[in-house]
Amino acid sequence: MEAGDTTILIGTTKGAFLASGERERSGWDIDGPFCDGWPINHVIGDAETGTLWAGGGGDWTGAGVWRSGDGGKTWEVKRLTKGTMDDWAANDADFAKMIGWTEEPLPFGDKFSQIWSLAYAHGKLYAGTKPASLLVSEDQGETWKPVQSLTDHESAEGWNPGAAGLVLHTIVSDPVNPQKLWVGISAAGVFATEDGGKTWERRNRLSNDETCGHHDHPAAPRDGETGHCIHNMMRAPGDGDLLYQQNHHGVWRSGNGGRSWDDITAGLPSTFGFPIRVHPRDPNTIWTLPLNGDSSGRFPPDAAAAVWRSRDGGQTWQDLRNGLPQKGCFFTVLRQAMTGDTRDPAGLYFGTNSGSVFASLDEGENWQEVARHLPTILAVEIVERV
Repeated sequence: MEAGDTTILIGTTKGAFLASGERERSGWDIDGPFCDGWPINHVIGDAETGTLWAGGGGDWTGAGVWRSGDGGKTWEVKRLTKGTMDDWAANDADFAKMIGWTEEPLPFGDKFSQIWSLAYAHGKLYAGTKPASLLVSEDQGETWKPVQSLTDHESAEGWNPGAAGLVLHTIVSDPVNPQKLWVGISAAGVFATEDGGKTWERRNRLSNDETCGHHDHPAAPRDGETGHCIHNMMRAPGDGDLLYQQNHHGVWRSGNGGRSWDDITAGLPSTFGFPIRVHPRDPNTIWTLPLNGDSSGRFPPDAAAAVWRSRDGGQTWQDLRNGLPQKGCFFTVLRQAMTGDTRDPAGLYFGTNSGSVFASLDEGENWQEVARHLPTILAVEIVERV
């Protein structure tokens, strides 16, 4: 990967893939699968060093974080918990020899089965797990320790799992202040720390002028709070703590770091969706990809794909469809499967559970399919080599 190049980092149910483009963000070459075909829930990269990390695992392998120090050419895994294969190997010497298994204990035993999210900020690597906990590494992922203060939060006994389980799937950092961090947990909501993880505040309150009407849906807002089943969250650029989230039941905006939230769903075709994306320079430009509902198939409304954009912080919305399938489209775009670059105009990218990656080089106006026939895509990120 050379200076100016862009690489799409793709996590799938059958390993990690890299789609490499040149300065013009064209001529995409697909490499993979990497990570021994593990289910990979999230892949991130450090543009300055070219280091990549991929988090995933499952019941068979246990959880782990893969690392590449050479831009994806070679990978090594740091296994964190055991899986079924460890039990098999412990009782079958031939199988143990075949997979190169040793009896060396793993650092977290069987406490969690997957890594669901990764974030690198201020020299620290963070990982979210299933069941929900937060880990931190200060040596590029070689060793890990739990952020026990979040695990021991006073509300933890009341955390309920979403359909995919109790997962910590979103980690948001402040680009300037290393003491600030936000996480999203399904279905426990938003948590924030402003003292480097010593203490955490649960932040799901509706704005003061928000009225909560009657909703039959269990994930809907109630009792003065947004629904706790947050799907994705992103911080807007700038000095303020402006956050956006796509919830199981609506899109929400907070101008005060999550202390209160405003519903900005009006104008969208549904309340349900997974990803949210914010412009790299304009805090009022956001994109989301609505689906028709959690129990209605989870595909684009009317089976016609559209990314919806707001230029005014969610007051109004516009559907962007050019180049996207408009007939018989039944794919799903999952919570971590939409990202963007920092170019001007900004590029957008999303992956589908049907194995396609779509890209827009003009802020969503026009789309092209840049990869197809991949395994189910769980996450899409970008690394731009400076």
